[in-house]
Amino acid sequence: MGRRTVNNPRQLREKGCGCQLCMEKYPPEKYGERRRRRDCIGAWQARYRDRSGQQKARHFPIKDGGKKAAEAFLDDTRTKVRKRTHSDPKRGEITLAKWWELWWEAQPDRAVTTVNRKMSNWNAHIKPKWGAYRLCDLEYIELQAWISKDVKGYHTRKKVHEVLNSMLRAAVKDGRRIPFNPAADLDIGEPTAKHPDDLLPPTRAECTLIVEQLPMYYRPLVVFLEHTGLRWGEATALRWENVDLEANHLKVKEVLSEDHGRLFRKPAPKSVAGFRTVPVTPQAAAAVRTMVDRWRPTEKVTPIGDDPYDLVPGELVFRGPQGGVLTRHNFRRVWVPAIKDAGLARQVKNPETGRLEWWPRVHDLRHVFATWLKDIGIDEKDTQTVMGHERGSKVTWIYQHSPADVAAKVRARMAPEADGVRTLRVV
Repeated sequence: MGRRTVNNPRQLREKGCGCQLCMEKYPPEKYGERRRRRDCIGAWQARYRDRSGQQKARHFPIKDGGKKAAEAFLDDTRTKVRKRTHSDPKRGEITLAKWWELWWEAQPDRAVTTVNRKMSNWNAHIKPKWGAYRLCDLEYIELQAWISKDVKGYHTRKKVHEVLNSMLRAAVKDGRRIPFNPAADLDIGEPTAKHPDDLLPPTRAECTLIVEQLPMYYRPLVVFLEHTGLRWGEATALRWENVDLEANHLKVKEVLSEDHGRLFRKPAPKSVAGFRTVPVTPQAAAAVRTMVDRWRPTEKVTPIGDDPYDLVPGELVFRGPQGGVLTRHNFRRVWVPAIKDAGLARQVKNPETGRLEWWPRVHDLRHVFATWLKDIGIDEKDTQTVMGHERGSKVTWIYQHSPADVAAKVRARMAPEADGVRTLRVV
């Protein structure tokens, strides 16, 4: 830090002032006559050096405290500079759009789906509203009103807040562009509650009805999903090399995901728990053999390498009718008519987005498998391991502790013949 500034704070000369010092600097012959006065009306200037050693200054008019305000400011600023808590107001004058460019460039590499989600939240929600605002102009109450009224849906608010909060938290850390994060404590509300009955999947008998309405080609895929509980991306990415029908199990080692409509291979499932070994039932094994006999997939796994969009369909167990990779969009064309013909289809309005969705979904086959594990007595922890849940899942809990089961247990304990239970009778 440079040497300490002398004569600090100092009073600046004013052209309109009539004190002796101001008259000497701005003589009446050149700047006009003024009424003589004893005390100067010029502002007081407080000079200081920031953490980088650059000299800064701030002015305090007489009406705002003058010398006393300047001295108090200097004492406070010098303390903050020594403690490294000082923030330069000018660094907070950058717009949020400019800060996004700096912040985004500094982010570590993320999964493609994570990058797309954050970019979408920025472009669709944050940038249109706040992009032109300066960091120092963002205020808590305005942000709270915006995220409560304009951002629809709990899960959308949660992801949007995650991005905005990370940006402003970084602005506080980056030389304290802003003194605090106004988005830190935003209230994003609570998720819309659903009755447990609305979360339950179709029964296995209903799945049989759906399979009977599907074209013959797609029946093995649906049977396989029902008997293994694999996610769609895990099943469509399954390589023949990772299936062992002699040992009656398969290994989940990769997944297919989407990048703006383009499928690509991910070298890891949804979480670390997604790397797992799944038992293969006779029905699932028969489904796999049907597809293998049809397409004869090669017994090798091509490394993902530098081009994750090279899907290598020749190694896949489940493919489309033309031998290509199965996509959700194409399969939906046969799934929706099948659930309608089975008499099970119903349209459910999503309470957050307002969109109409068909029930049951393909993903519900995974929940059918979880319910089956519960019915045959597999405990909750083992179910989570087979399903690939990293920790206790709400969905798993529902199937392990269904409301009907709880009600049956309570009813059994309250029955008149239960030992030690007193009952009421009409007299």
